[in-house]
Amino acid sequence: MLTVDLVSDFACPWCFIGSRRLAAVLGPRLAPGGDVSVRYHPFQLNADTPAAGVDLRAYLRERYGDDPEEMFARIEGAAREAGIALDFAAVRTMPNTLSAHVLAAALAESDAQRAFVDAVFAAYFLGGRDIGDDAVLTELAAPHGLRAEQVAVLLANADLRQRVRELAASMTGQGITGVPFFIFNQKLALSGAQPAEVFRRAVAEAESA
Repeated sequence: MLTVDLVSDFACPWCFIGSRRLAAVLGPRLAPGGDVSVRYHPFQLNADTPAAGVDLRAYLRERYGDDPEEMFARIEGAAREAGIALDFAAVRTMPNTLSAHVLAAALAESDAQRAFVDAVFAAYFLGGRDIGDDAVLTELAAPHGLRAEQVAVLLANADLRQRVRELAASMTGQGITGVPFFIFNQKLALSGAQPAEVFRRAVAEAESA
């Protein structure tokens, strides 16, 4: 069994791209009963984002000092190469991603976790939906084994939210300062949404070690 630990944030387009590139490399090995397990771990690019989110473009202008449209075009091009029809015209809000991470953590022992994570990415980057909104997350979680009443209990659990918040913050203490970050078989680390060939070499090296 090959294990891949993936540290990512739902507000990070490169995490979506990197996850899809890795999935394309692993192919049928990711299917139920396959010999690859991908485990997702939380990271928050901005843990201080209000629950209602903030205007994405204003946030990026303040953070980087430039108009983000050129950056959007570059990311959209990389996304298209990965088969993702990303269009930032639909993405207006920078969400607080803690609640989405809480639900992903609740599915950590389930084969449904990867599908839920991909659904959240797609809802945000393809549909422009507010993934910080409980109602949106409840809808996204339903096909992956979490009933509405379960979602409500999970999102209202202050201790669970704090544990996930602390886990996300601890990633920086482990030396992870950027996402996506991949760890293959707990031996080989890879940072960034690398090209497919880099993922193939990482998989081969991790399995031969």
